Amino acid sequence: MGQAPSARPGPALAPGAAVSSADDALIERHLSYLAVQKHLAERTLELYGEAFNRLREALARDRLALTAVQPHHVRGWAARLHAGGLGPRSLALMLSAWRGLYRWLGREGLVALNPVDGLKAPKAARPLPKALSVDDAVALAQTSASPPPVPDSTSPRDQREAPWLAARDHCMVELLYGSGLRSAELLGLDVQAHPHAQGWVDAASGEAHVLGKGRKWRQVPVGTPALQALAAWLAVRGTVAAADETALFIGRLGARLTAAQLRNRLKQLTVRAGLPTHVHPHMLRHSFASHLLQSSSDLRGVQELLGHAHITTTQVYTRLDFQHLAKAYDAAHPRARRK
Repeated sequence: MGQAPSARPGPALAPGAAVSSADDALIERHLSYLAVQKHLAERTLELYGEAFNRLREALARDRLALTAVQPHHVRGWAARLHAGGLGPRSLALMLSAWRGLYRWLGREGLVALNPVDGLKAPKAARPLPKALSVDDAVALAQTSASPPPVPDSTSPRDQREAPWLAARDHCMVELLYGSGLRSAELLGLDVQAHPHAQGWVDAASGEAHVLGKGRKWRQVPVGTPALQALAAWLAVRGTVAAADETALFIGRLGARLTAAQLRNRLKQLTVRAGLPTHVHPHMLRHSFASHLLQSSSDLRGVQELLGHAHITTTQVYTRLDFQHLAKAYDAAHPRARRK
């Protein structure tokens, strides 16, 4: 970062003082900037908020002002958190959030250097993304198509809700697995295209238009099962949606479904389907990519469908594909090493 002649480190806080209201205001301003200008996803903003809470705690403990922080302070805080059990991935995200905050403070002319520059978290083993088998993915989709059994004690209103919940859940599962959508992309879909829409499904062309990471638009194909599920959902959506609600997927109160509600519904479906693992929305995206690569080996095409900016991000799924082939070899080949 270039030197800003007018920027000077802020004073250390007085002994016993908490983080100043001015520093709190700066951090909140930066979070607003990330939400409004950088369009970070809701979950990312939550994680950054947690990282900034750790920074507040460190500032208060060492009685420092936000603009007085130096590289040795950050190194000490990071080492302390790592020794306390914070994992490499969490530590890397925290440092990234802090680095971005000080970069922003530099542009505002409030600091002369970025105390987080050059500091890296310990390397963590990069786990393979978890994907379902084809049979398990299909079983989940089939389970989502039928309403759960309704207990006798359930109110009449809940009994009427069960069919529309099944139609909605089935459509969501088909789009997550059949088109590889991120959860934010799925939940951002509107019923129809309009100037402010962040996504919609064009049933006539069999394509979904979604606004992905980095505010980049892409089109992805929507298969026949998903189109059929979409038609079934739209046939009943009007019975529960608020009159002015544009969201394609809604909750019980008629408003746009939240990420937490989506995760909870998938958790329930996993149990009903009898799957051996908890399924989260991104696992269905992983399954989409893995199963597509197993069938086509078209890495570049899968990159386009997933909306990855770099092909190295997509290449991790080739490791999943090899893992699948290795298991088949171990199970079937007469010269395979057996335990």
